Amino acid sequence: MKLRLEGHDCRFAVEQIMLALFPNERPDYDYVTDGRIGMSALSRLNTGGVRYAQATTVLRRGGESKRGVARVCKEKLTDKLTTDRLIQQIIKQSFYRAAAGFLEAAPVWGSLTGIRPVKLAAAALETGADKKSAAKALISKYYVSPERAEMCTDAAQISLEVKRSLNMGDVALYIGVPFCPTRCAYCSFVSNSVEKSFGLIEPFADTLISEIRALAETVRELDLRVIAIYIGGGTPTALPAEILEKAMLAVAESFDLSLVREYTVEAGRPDTVTRRKLEIVERLGADRICINPQSMSAEVLSAIGRGHTPEDVLSAAELVRRGGAALNMDIIAGLPGDTPDGFSATLDTLMGLRPENITVHTLSLKKGSRVMEGGMAVPGGEDVAGMLGYASRRLRDGGYGPYYLYRQKFISGGFENTGWTLAGYEGIYNICMMEEHCTVLALGGGGVTKLVSPGGRIERIFNAKYPREYIMHTDKIADKIKRIKDFYSLGG
Repeated sequence: MKLRLEGHDCRFAVEQIMLALFPNERPDYDYVTDGRIGMSALSRLNTGGVRYAQATTVLRRGGESKRGVARVCKEKLTDKLTTDRLIQQIIKQSFYRAAAGFLEAAPVWGSLTGIRPVKLAAAALETGADKKSAAKALISKYYVSPERAEMCTDAAQISLEVKRSLNMGDVALYIGVPFCPTRCAYCSFVSNSVEKSFGLIEPFADTLISEIRALAETVRELDLRVIAIYIGGGTPTALPAEILEKAMLAVAESFDLSLVREYTVEAGRPDTVTRRKLEIVERLGADRICINPQSMSAEVLSAIGRGHTPEDVLSAAELVRRGGAALNMDIIAGLPGDTPDGFSATLDTLMGLRPENITVHTLSLKKGSRVMEGGMAVPGGEDVAGMLGYASRRLRDGGYGPYYLYRQKFISGGFENTGWTLAGYEGIYNICMMEEHCTVLALGGGGVTKLVSPGGRIERIFNAKYPREYIMHTDKIADKIKRIKDFYSLGG
């Protein structure tokens, strides 16, 4: 799309809304007004008015043009942060209003492009709005569909309940284990095949244990309290049982777990689950275990390169149930080879197991995945919409409610990922990580520490991504510890 900006340089905002509404377009600032050679957009900002700052967008295609206008009262443009946010908001709204005349169907998230729409609903609830009013604002101001607005406000209410339950100094831990049995076709995460990287597992675990001990000492020194632990990856249960036990024992011995409200371990690939491994994770504190089939169709599992069968999923879930831990399960809408009927059958099977949490992801078409590199055929937006619509109705009817929700770049159909829960089993870690209610201290390969101050200041610290890099650069652990201490010394 040919783009021209006048009166502002908010390229990121314009490109965000352009890609959200026209995912096949790419920004090109060699602007022309001849709509016969493609689409063009003129985005203009006028802040010279007496009362209002106004954004105007003119879109042209094939000799047809559409105009959209949005404005904000200038008295609301106070500090720089607020001004930037509101200016970008009206730029996106004006673009959306102009684009509406060219769209075959209105996107379910309207003019919203961020990954955390729940924050908008939560902000409205915190200022005194009820759920109905907060949802109505999302619909009227951002053109969000009524169903998504309801999901968003439901999740926001739970998010705020968790936020109010937190105390100063509460933190969550994330431990990243970047190993998997094989790499799934849709995956672009940093994860290594256990078979190909077996020699790295033991030195990785030794480095991780060193980081656990160093960070635990810092947590004690800063008088922080661990309230949630999440061991993810990758697939932590892809580790040999003795290595998994060694790492989890280090957590139990190094951190005070007396205030931990939930402890989750990803056993996402059912072909890595054994009774011995489950006994280890449960004995060492885990009370939530994730078994993530993604699909219960043998054909779809084969297409995406999963090395397990639907029967393996059922067997792994049964092992979890015998141990008494809460069961979390993930599925993905829009996988290669899947259909609305196949997706519905997957969800129906999982609901028969009555897991405490079911997370419904939407396929994200990411560079580096075999889905993208191999040009694998995936369900279209209409089919994905049908899958998600069925999931929402079926889960609500089954007693589940949405408790966290987020969006991603390049997600099929512009939809979302939603965590659904039975009452009382909301995932504190997921909420805190997504809504930034408290600090998350990350260890292991690819872990991202997110330091959150009471005033909302956020600082991120990135661990080395790859196991070999993580093992070789242990000096980064000391640097991270220093940055955490510095953050809290400044009032974090």
